[in-house]
Amino acid sequence: MGNLEGWVRTGEARVWRMRSVLPSTSASCYASIHTGTAPQTHGILANEIRFRVDLPDIFSEVARAGGVSGAVTHSYWSEFFNRFPFDAVRDIEYDEVNGPIHHGRFHTMSGYGHDNQMTPADADLFATLTLLASRYSIDYGILHTCTLDSMGHRFGHDCREMDKALFAADATLASFLPRWQEAGYEIIVTADHGQTDRGHHGGNDDEQRDFALYYFGTGTGPEESVLLDQLQLAPTILERLGISVPQTMQAKPFLT
Repeated sequence: MGNLEGWVRTGEARVWRMRSVLPSTSASCYASIHTGTAPQTHGILANEIRFRVDLPDIFSEVARAGGVSGAVTHSYWSEFFNRFPFDAVRDIEYDEVNGPIHHGRFHTMSGYGHDNQMTPADADLFATLTLLASRYSIDYGILHTCTLDSMGHRFGHDCREMDKALFAADATLASFLPRWQEAGYEIIVTADHGQTDRGHHGGNDDEQRDFALYYFGTGTGPEESVLLDQLQLAPTILERLGISVPQTMQAKPFLT
């Protein structure tokens, strides 16, 4: 990720290592990222276990504070934080005044498999979030892509295919990130989990759980040697937005 590392080198960004919850499974991590609670608390213990999570989350608290949110993500996020089950016709795109997700644009990856990853183009996802930010003046927005996760599952990490995918993702991000900065946003670039070279995650190995977190903004954080906890994400984001952190989020924010 040459652009991200370049921004760290010039002092425009900071980077830390963050460790995921267990299981280090996608859906479990999604729910933990936004509720600030462990899977054993929110109950999303596998990709196959899905329901509307009955806990405060970033979207609900932004809405409660009178803010506006936008999500360009896999449909799981809509199920966990808006309504379950996901109805493709009703929920693929919505604009709802009361939220909790005010402006949602979702993809399902239906038919996903080894030979057909069914992932939307990252450039399209970045453009969609940028459109929501511009059109609706959202206070909080999330963009979620499965491209690199899917490439890792298919090819592993130590290969030309992943080298090329990382290069493309970094270039795509670089074409949009300065525009978000110009609009006044603070930006976090991170992941939900790690992955082994066999294309696996879910377990407790460091390579399955650890990933980078890059931050662009004016907040003050710890030394870069500090290992961050994924449960810190939700309270940190709410605090940066000036929104009260609910008592269910017990982890300490890592930015002030």
